[in-house]
Amino acid sequence: MTDPLAPLLNLPGVTDAVAAARDAVFQVHRHRVNLRGWATTAAEASVRAARASAALDGGPTRIPEDGAVVDPVLAGSLRVAEALGVVLPTWQRAPLQALARLHVLAGADLGGELGRPRLAPGVSERLDLLAGLVTGGTRVPGPLLVAVVHGELMALSPFGTANGVVARAASRLASIASGLDPKSLGVPEVHCLRKQTEYDAALHDFSTGDPEGVARWVLFWCAALEAGAREARGIADATS
Repeated sequence: MTDPLAPLLNLPGVTDAVAAARDAVFQVHRHRVNLRGWATTAAEASVRAARASAALDGGPTRIPEDGAVVDPVLAGSLRVAEALGVVLPTWQRAPLQALARLHVLAGADLGGELGRPRLAPGVSERLDLLAGLVTGGTRVPGPLLVAVVHGELMALSPFGTANGVVARAASRLASIASGLDPKSLGVPEVHCLRKQTEYDAALHDFSTGDPEGVARWVLFWCAALEAGAREARGIADATS
């Protein structure tokens, strides 16, 4: 059976970018601190990712010293980050249920209907296709699969609120489940925040479906994975 994502590996620059991203994330897992103390560095990565993801959706990055987060976007992003380990098994067998759960957590303080995709033409069908890819419908390398998960969810914006936080959380789940970043050490969200204009433009290019646009998004995401690995290395170095 033909792999639906395999042709993307033939787009200019994609194969090399995917390999570089995969190697960068792998090397972080070999950092001496992460060989045994990865739970501590993963926890820090999770918080940094949640803060950056919230900021990309217009929330603040600062967590009050007393821990009382009142901003609804940041609060939702932190709830999602805390729940990823629990949601992961659902993602692996029923990703649409996992997305619904992520939206309930992310959008709880934003109002509107929670956990149900919009009834817009094509949304349900494309979500079903995405779920099929996540549950074994493709064998492409992890960075490429994660790029497609992230880009497709952002293009679809299946929920009424918090689509960005949900999409970036789903990309972390896909990174874990695909074996790309099994300990969730990377923080590509920070790169996306630092390069937000490029991030938004690359996502728009992906949404067009044009091969060149898809390639631009994949290359951007692979660069984000490499930058996220550098962020992870910094976390590990500071912990040692």
